[in-house]
Amino acid sequence: MAFLGDKGSCMSVSAPAAPLVASAHRRPVPIAIALCVALAGAVVLSLMVGARALSPGKCSASSSCRRREVHDIVLGLRLDRTIIAVVVGAALGGAGALMQALTRNPLADPGLLGVNAGAAAAVVAGIAFFDVTAPEMQIWWAFVGAALASVAVYLLGSGGRAAATPVRLALAGAALTAVLTAFISGVSLSSQASYDAMRFWFVGSVVGRELSVLWLALPFIVVGAVAALLVTPALNAMALGADSGRALGLNIGRLRLVTAVAITLLCGAATAVAGPIAFLGLVLPHVARHLVGPDQRWVVPLSMLMAATLLVLADVAGRIVTDGEVAAGIMCALVGAPVFILLVRRRRLAHL
Repeated sequence: MAFLGDKGSCMSVSAPAAPLVASAHRRPVPIAIALCVALAGAVVLSLMVGARALSPGKCSASSSCRRREVHDIVLGLRLDRTIIAVVVGAALGGAGALMQALTRNPLADPGLLGVNAGAAAAVVAGIAFFDVTAPEMQIWWAFVGAALASVAVYLLGSGGRAAATPVRLALAGAALTAVLTAFISGVSLSSQASYDAMRFWFVGSVVGRELSVLWLALPFIVVGAVAALLVTPALNAMALGADSGRALGLNIGRLRLVTAVAITLLCGAATAVAGPIAFLGLVLPHVARHLVGPDQRWVVPLSMLMAATLLVLADVAGRIVTDGEVAAGIMCALVGAPVFILLVRRRRLAHL
C-alpha cells in the first residue's frame, strides 16, 4: 500500500500494527474455512428449500418430466436469487466493516454516508420524472445517486479549513440522509407510479431481480472489494490514531478517500441490485471482531463471508415462514434490530 504514503514515501504498511498481532492467536484461518463451509451449506439449502422442497432423490428422478420441473425450479428461480444474495450480502458486509473502521463508530453502517438514501432518491426521481421503469436502467440511476451522495457527504464533511474527520463525515451523512428521505417520501406519495415501483424495491429483496442486472453491477463490486482488501493494512495502522498513522508514512486524507470510494462502490452497486438491506453491515463486523480481533485484514473478508451467508439464509427463511414470500430485507431487519439495540446498550462496544 505504498500509494498511501505522504510526499512520495514508499513506506509499506502491509504489516499490522503491534496491538493487532495478538489477533493471530485466534486462528482466523480455521474460522474462515468454517465460514466458507457454512456459506456452501446455505447455498445448497437455498437451492433445495422453498414453496416446494426438493431433495437429491427428486433431483435424480428418472422421469424426464420431473427432471424438467426440477430444472425449471432450481435453475430458473432459485439459482438466480441465490447468486444475487451471495454477491449483495458480501458487498454489504465488506462495506459495513470499512464504514466502522473509517468513522471509528461501532454503530455505523453504509447508510451513514447517505449511500442508501442517494440510491433510493435517484431511482425515485428517475421513475417519477423520466419514466425509468426497466431494472437495467434503474441500476444506473441508483448507482449514480449513491456516488453523488457520497461525494456530497465528503465535500460537506471537509468544508472549510477542517479536514474530513469521521465525526464530520457522520454528521454530514446523517443530514443528507434526512433531506433525501424527505424527498423520497414527498415524490413517492405524490406519484402513484413512483410509489408502486418503490414499495417493492425499497424494502430490499433478491426476488424478481435478474442476473443481467447483477452483471452490470458486478464490475463495480469487484473493484470495490479489491480496494477494500488492499486498504485493510493501512486501516490497521490508522487504528493507532491519525497522528501515529502520519508518523508511519500514511496519507490519512487519501486513505479516507480510497476507503470511502470502496464503500460507495460496494454499497452503491449492492443497493442498486437488491434495494437497501439494513443491519448486515452494522452487526456482522462486530461478530467478525469478536472472532478474530481487530485486525482489519481478517475483519473485512470474514464480514463479507458472514453477510453473504446470512442474506442467503434470510432469503430461505422468507420463503417458508408464511404462505407467501417475505423479503430478505425484512428478515434481516427482524434479526438485526434486536442486535442493534444490544450494541447500543453494551458500553464496551462504544470504541473500536
